[in-house]
Amino acid sequence: MNLPSTKEKLLNRDQLRQRVDQWRRRGEKITLANGCFDLLHVGHVRYLAAAKRLGGRLVVAINSDESVRALKGEGRPLMPAHERAEILAALTDVDAVVIFAEPDVMTLVGEIRPDIHAKGTDYTRDTVPEREAVVACGGRVVIVGDPKEHSVTDLIRKLLGQR
Repeated sequence: MNLPSTKEKLLNRDQLRQRVDQWRRRGEKITLANGCFDLLHVGHVRYLAAAKRLGGRLVVAINSDESVRALKGEGRPLMPAHERAEILAALTDVDAVVIFAEPDVMTLVGEIRPDIHAKGTDYTRDTVPEREAVVACGGRVVIVGDPKEHSVTDLIRKLLGQR
């Protein structure tokens, strides 16, 4: 089986739409996961593995540097978006990675119309910001992954000796 290279998984929005169209023509389902993924940790890996188990192709959308800064504050992200994207693309469970600049993936949901939008356990089905957009596209929201016991913010605090 020929697995795509990491670089082949790194897509811009136009490329992603084309790839999703190809997959759909072959009858494959699309699962969308998203986040900042500032420093990859076990919680992220478990979230993405659980999202992949939902079936089909896994698209991971990551926040741009500006978007992370707006969400997390100055000093974040710790790694630039293109590096975060490359690390995620190296994971076997991930089929495509795209960077988005908006505060949420609402627009991307409309562009690729995922069958499933996988969110982490820090959400409930009712608190997912994109929930209505996903449902309007004919998809469903599924909460996956471990309990929210890992976070980059907590790792940073530990490294700085803060509690």
